[in-house]
Amino acid sequence: MNSLIDGDVAGVDDVGRGPLAGPVVAAAVRLDPTVSWSELRDSKRLSRRRREQLDAMIREQALDWRIEIASVEEIDQLNIRVASLLAMQRAVAALTPAPRAILVDGRDVPSVACPATAVVGGDDSVPAIAAASIIAKVYRDRCILSLHEQYPQYGFDRHMGYPTMLHRERLRANGPCPAHRRSFAPVRRLLSV
Repeated sequence: MNSLIDGDVAGVDDVGRGPLAGPVVAAAVRLDPTVSWSELRDSKRLSRRRREQLDAMIREQALDWRIEIASVEEIDQLNIRVASLLAMQRAVAALTPAPRAILVDGRDVPSVACPATAVVGGDDSVPAIAAASIIAKVYRDRCILSLHEQYPQYGFDRHMGYPTMLHRERLRANGPCPAHRRSFAPVRRLLSV
């Protein structure tokens, strides 16, 4: 797997496009090719405990990493796709030195100063993208758990902002809080009633 690692190329991924609440989070990571990264996988395929262990390893041993967000307000103003690309653009721009190129999970690439390539399924096949997926997921989960402390009535600790039955029930019972994305249909419908 290390043969796929080039310390001058950053992996980029975003987390949190689907939830009804909270920011969308993007990370950019440049891995050290002298370190074994064989355990990196798409963050969705890892247990929470394993993600947190790998998050610590990535933060400690990667050549560079950056995490950036697009806020709920930016998501509502721009739309989720554009806000996700903005968060990715911010993460890449924060890397020092700038990467020679980036590989991005999915089909879209942000507007950046270096060559950018979209890799469908990259979070499970490109180690640097997997690393970005992991640290973005851990960061976003912590953001949502912080929201749970502020707004425990929504049960954010149980659904992490995703549109589960429980979340929709709590949303109907309590109305949206400031962390909810007003442009998303289930929240927008409640606001229009």
